[in-house]
Amino acid sequence: MRIAPRFLTGNSVLGMVLHWLFFAAICLATALSFAWFSTGKTQSLAEYISAICSKPFRSAPTAEEPFLAENVSAMTKMMIDMGIEPSGSIDRDFVAMMVPHHQGAIDMAQAELRYGHNQRLIRMAQEIIATQQQEIAAMRLAVGEQLPPSLPAPDQVAPAGVQLEKSAGDPAEVTKEP
Repeated sequence: MRIAPRFLTGNSVLGMVLHWLFFAAICLATALSFAWFSTGKTQSLAEYISAICSKPFRSAPTAEEPFLAENVSAMTKMMIDMGIEPSGSIDRDFVAMMVPHHQGAIDMAQAELRYGHNQRLIRMAQEIIATQQQEIAAMRLAVGEQLPPSLPAPDQVAPAGVQLEKSAGDPAEVTKEP
């Protein structure tokens, strides 16, 4: 019986990327806890997280700015949403923190789908989206939560410069924006 998803077992690149993202999130949370209480100026948690996440990207090429901005936004939202009010239930608190963590991975994978060029990474991003959605649903069901209503698959996000057009009853057609 396989317990972990296929991409987390063995020496897969995707497994290493996910573990690195988790490690980066833990490091960021630790840095935040030290810096948040040691700064003398008042700022919102969102401003602080955004500043930390975007600092390494300030010297990035202009063409990469939209991709990096989406990632900073995803990381900021993830870190803020992981700051929960304890419920008294370890299991519910675990789910409450892991759902935004998984959603952050989904949001970053969507940015790769929009802006990435490497087909192997694009396929990995699609797999990240699918598996993280499945794990969010499984965790919510495990603690008796209702699942939210179904939405269109987020991995069908149009790449930058491409617009999906759909007429009634027809499959979506991909067209390049002028």
